[in-house]
Amino acid sequence: MSQPLTDFIARARRLFVLTGAGCSTASGIPDYRDADGQWKRTPPVTYQAFMAEPATRQRYWARSLVGWPRFGHAVPNGTHHALAALEASGKLELLLTQNVDVLHQRAGSANVIDLHGRLDRVRCMDCEQRTGREELQQRLMAANPGWDALEAGIAPDGDADLETDFSAFNVPDCLHCGGLLKPDVVFFGENVPRERVAAVHDHLQRADAVLVVGSSLMVYSGFRFVQAAAKAGLPVAALNRGRTRADELLAFKDERDCAEALAPWLAAS
Repeated sequence: MSQPLTDFIARARRLFVLTGAGCSTASGIPDYRDADGQWKRTPPVTYQAFMAEPATRQRYWARSLVGWPRFGHAVPNGTHHALAALEASGKLELLLTQNVDVLHQRAGSANVIDLHGRLDRVRCMDCEQRTGREELQQRLMAANPGWDALEAGIAPDGDADLETDFSAFNVPDCLHCGGLLKPDVVFFGENVPRERVAAVHDHLQRADAVLVVGSSLMVYSGFRFVQAAAKAGLPVAALNRGRTRADELLAFKDERDCAEALAPWLAAS
């Protein structure tokens, strides 16, 4: 067990954990960035393009139709289970995740805030009705026969590496009001709801240390909480391979595999 990480977690009584895509790669969900924090692939669709362009929505939902089955059936790995064990031991003030895969909850974590929402839900942008993503999957397949048989590589966040003519793809509307459907997640260019940000800050004020797990923190929506913690004098550490945006704020960084580094706490549960 790495002594700095052991000591850091042992000293904390109310540990604030912030997780990112590195937690879920072992579950078969790819991440967006390399060890230097740079994009490994085309950046994801923006909120502005999704809302304004029917062609963007066709492309998004067609690729999602193909990518959803593998994403939706992903299972928690050792990192998720170890963090759930830490919570069960009474160590955690909050688990804040930038991921949208709900794998922390599936592993047993209860005190979780999904900073960027959840991909297993769909939101109507007109009437605000929430429905299950699996329900929409059945509607997508019924409206677009044969698309589910297309072969494509898996991409981050339920996407698929599919390039074809999307112009004939049929995108269902909300069953309740006929409105525009969007995944219940925060897209690039979209703001995290203010009440969610306020709730995170409330937990941060009660924490006595911050541990970043599997995130480069290149997205400001997560990085700002590390900035706030450092400004408040809280010790901050990271368990992450490669560069993070917060390197200069860290007490230390452990670059081992997340599950390997956290395995002792799972074994102790």
